[in-house]
Amino acid sequence: MGRDLSALFDPVSVAVVGASDDPAKYGHAIAAQAVRANGRRPVHLVNRRGGTVLGRLAAPSLSAIGEPVDLAVVSVPAAGFEDAVDEALRCGARAIVAITAGFAETGDAGRVRQQAVAERVRAAGAVMVGPNCLGIADNTTDLFLASDTFTPGGVALLSQSGNLALELQLRFGPHGLGFSRFVSLGNQADVTLVDLLADCARHEGTRAIAVYAEDFADGRAFAEAAADAGKPVVLLTAGRGDASARSAQSHTGALTTSADVVTAACRDAGVELVATPRELTVALAALTGARRASGRRVAVLTDGGGHGVIAADAVEAAGLTVPELREPTRRQLRNALWEPSAVANPVDLAGMGEQDPGSYAETVAALLAAEEVDAVLMTGYFGGYAAAEGGLGGGGTVLADGEQEAARLIAARHRATAKPVVVQSMYPESPSCRTLAAAGIPVFAATEDAARALAATAPGARRAAVTPLPPPASPLRESGYMETRRALEEAGLAFPAAREIHDEAELMAAAQEFTGPYVLKALHLLHKSDAGGVALGLAGPDELLATFREMHVRLGASAYSVEAMADLTDGIELIVGVNRDPRFGPVAMVGLGGVLAEALHDVAFSLAPVPADRALHLLRGLRTAALLDGVRGRPPVDIAAAAAAVETITAFAAAHPEIAEIEVNPLLVRPRGALALDSRAVLA
Repeated sequence: MGRDLSALFDPVSVAVVGASDDPAKYGHAIAAQAVRANGRRPVHLVNRRGGTVLGRLAAPSLSAIGEPVDLAVVSVPAAGFEDAVDEALRCGARAIVAITAGFAETGDAGRVRQQAVAERVRAAGAVMVGPNCLGIADNTTDLFLASDTFTPGGVALLSQSGNLALELQLRFGPHGLGFSRFVSLGNQADVTLVDLLADCARHEGTRAIAVYAEDFADGRAFAEAAADAGKPVVLLTAGRGDASARSAQSHTGALTTSADVVTAACRDAGVELVATPRELTVALAALTGARRASGRRVAVLTDGGGHGVIAADAVEAAGLTVPELREPTRRQLRNALWEPSAVANPVDLAGMGEQDPGSYAETVAALLAAEEVDAVLMTGYFGGYAAAEGGLGGGGTVLADGEQEAARLIAARHRATAKPVVVQSMYPESPSCRTLAAAGIPVFAATEDAARALAATAPGARRAAVTPLPPPASPLRESGYMETRRALEEAGLAFPAAREIHDEAELMAAAQEFTGPYVLKALHLLHKSDAGGVALGLAGPDELLATFREMHVRLGASAYSVEAMADLTDGIELIVGVNRDPRFGPVAMVGLGGVLAEALHDVAFSLAPVPADRALHLLRGLRTAALLDGVRGRPPVDIAAAAAAVETITAFAAAHPEIAEIEVNPLLVRPRGALALDSRAVLA
């Protein structure tokens, strides 16, 4: 069930330590907000000088209050922070909101102080948000302990930025969104993002959870909590650049960026990942309602060709489809509209809305009833007739009234169906559009926002789930080629026959154990092919010996591997690897492999371990996935065997936390079966 945060969000009483009449001090802003809910619970103001604050008698200390304090907000200079926390714990505080800064964010010394305070808080059975935070608010319990007022609503915002909360407050307004809770995360010395996410998931007043995080700390725990939330989680994050890939030693590491890791974690956990506050607002506008599309097929309704084409492009760019409507639906539309109207998809009224605004409602009803349609996007001028007297063509009150009636009919039809409807309008604040918005239909000024909102309601490719990490296995002591290969073979991965050799005598003995053609590999190189340390297709023992002599003179390796040459006919080479991320743990990568892995960069990512069904989905999502099904007369390859190999490799890596990077490249997938041709590992 997670940690008990009831004292944090619905305390019996509150004290603001550091309350002040000085508007320049944060204790003033917190105190002013706290007293707004004085009727809900006792609110005590504490100022070491006593006297009055905000016209109320202030206690000189928590102890002087004379009764237990359930939640204490501490907004005092850093030098007095520990004493204030200790006094709060002595006075029975079960929760502390630590505004004071000057701890882990300042360096090692501050981190040590912070950790010591957090340990004392936990030892007392209390919880602490912060330090270095901007407060919390819970509109469902009238708890106002942040510097600003937040409009009530169903969104819980967990944020490392206070200014972002203020921006979202402004952006939420036009969409009827508001906040159930706001928590400034601060340094997360005790209560973490994961704790708060789990608590908001249980909170009845929260319909969706918005997160702004720059540092996830335990990113994998965040993904697991989000997957289990049972409510929409929308994440805005920063710092998703590729700096983490610069020091990588394998292809997998070099191809894995922080952005890839976060994107994979969000997809696995069912988190809606966004890039800007505007996009976060758009996603929430779509997700706070109960509607989810059953598929990705969108019907576009427009009253002008340009808007329709632009909207169709935006829908497809958002990963959805705009299919042609079937003949029964077209017939129904032709009967309802006039001859100039287009009924294929996009559906274009072609000016009929000016003659009969009711045609909008009739068309929306037909599209929502169509089996081949999962959602509807209406785009263009709708809203303009009622926006002002004398709209397009001097519409006046007749058209305005007709449009308002059409809006009411669309709202009624929307309530009667489970399919999502979104609207893009040139006049999003018009009375007609406000009627739609009041009925739960998201209305946007920008076409791309309407398309993005529909994408948020579309079904994911699979159920959100993060596969638990397996128990750690006995650690690898050596990560050489042969040691890694043997360990993977023991885990169930198939390799060609191979023998490690050190001289010509061992080379010739190995050549007698299996027939050619042969492969010769120098074993002291991580990237053997790049250095000319791999020779393929050596026909017999004589060619094998000659190649060994040449390679040994050139490279001087201490050991080599003689291997049976796999039959590459009709095979596809893949790369499968796992890179251990410091925040999210093992992250798997699959893609088109061989020597072109980095050049083609056709790869997909997932948190490891990756079950075979998810591996199959990743492989099917590659740009070059058509190769797996056979092209230009080539037979299809055994993609099920490839998925099983991905599961084996990623499960092995996940069970070995001492491995920083591991990859199999290439993994040869043939019409029957899959065979690992090369592997490498890097210990942490």
